[in-house]
Amino acid sequence: MSADFDSIIIGAGAAGLYAAMHAGRRGRRVLVIEHNAEPGAKILISGGGRCNFTNIDAGDHRRYLSANPHFARSALTRHPPADFIALVEKHGIRHYEKTLGQLFCEGARSSARVVRMLLDECAAGGVAIKLGCSVTDVCKDARFAVETSHETFESETLVIATGGLSIPKLGASAFAFDIAKQFAVPMIETRPGLVPLTFSDADLAWMRPLSGVSCNVTARCGSAAFREASLFTHRGLSGPAILQVSSYWRAGDAIEIDWLPGADDEVFARRKRDRPKAQLKTALAEALPERLAEALAVPLPLNGERLSASSALGDMKDATLIDVARTLKAWPLVPIGTEGYAKAEVMVGGVDTNALSQKSMECRSVPGLFFVGECVDVTGWLGGYNFQWAWSSGWAAGQMI
Repeated sequence: MSADFDSIIIGAGAAGLYAAMHAGRRGRRVLVIEHNAEPGAKILISGGGRCNFTNIDAGDHRRYLSANPHFARSALTRHPPADFIALVEKHGIRHYEKTLGQLFCEGARSSARVVRMLLDECAAGGVAIKLGCSVTDVCKDARFAVETSHETFESETLVIATGGLSIPKLGASAFAFDIAKQFAVPMIETRPGLVPLTFSDADLAWMRPLSGVSCNVTARCGSAAFREASLFTHRGLSGPAILQVSSYWRAGDAIEIDWLPGADDEVFARRKRDRPKAQLKTALAEALPERLAEALAVPLPLNGERLSASSALGDMKDATLIDVARTLKAWPLVPIGTEGYAKAEVMVGGVDTNALSQKSMECRSVPGLFFVGECVDVTGWLGGYNFQWAWSSGWAAGQMI
């Protein structure tokens, strides 16, 4: 015997629960299956327990990576951040804007309130949720049959909301991609995104002593550029600016760091006119953390045998000081890798969006099969964008299942 539903959703994370609550509101009989013992694992750890649940700018599809850069526009436009914010406020969850449009819940461990909100909305719609329930087989004839460690369930539609490969300690798996392969749904190659970058021993020789040093930079990879904080680690570089460009980085690519964002090429030449007796290393330390200034001073283009970081600005030609500024503003680095899915906040790549309906997230070649959230080849910027994609894609599917 098998239990019968209108829709089965595999994955009780952000996208899965959101799809379930909207389908439940439509009077659909919905079952959510989750292999973890508790729902919403990524929601609970987001933002240090305060849940960066969206971004006020997250409706802009240009801030998402995808092989089809226009795919996310439909869902994001029809269910924008304002709609999710309204739900949060309906449930009395206080929130605040941190930086760059990032919205967080107020209070320690307040992420749990977002999970409770989703569960309460699901309960109001009569959604059934099975936790600690592993899927052992999926097949489709006239209907979908989902065999689990508990029992077998059947449904008209099936939603895959099991996420990507990032943060495996929370139960991340390749389940979505196994289902895609089973039903011949094409994939875009996956890689870690929003992840610290690692460097060769030659670079680490000067980076490791700076572990813990942070400063604002503009980090670039190709045409992508982000002005935020960077952080030196014992393996290389992290911090928001680095995490952002990591999603655009491919093996072998160089990145470029502007250590003096907002300054122009003549910043030190002007300083020379104001303080000609000041040493170059002093001028550098006024613009950068002292330890970083000392490290970067060593390879600077000083264009003279007697010049050094201890030279007075007044003893240096304007052209030399301009070269110094230009070097600091376009510092090339070649990462050798990333810290992998264990440290990645998201996965880049996934189910090929060309195989899905932009309106509903339904698979074009397999009627009734939907993919939502991180397992789809749509990856947002750091700062609430990926949660918004979960809400918007889950909503889109929830209108149809």
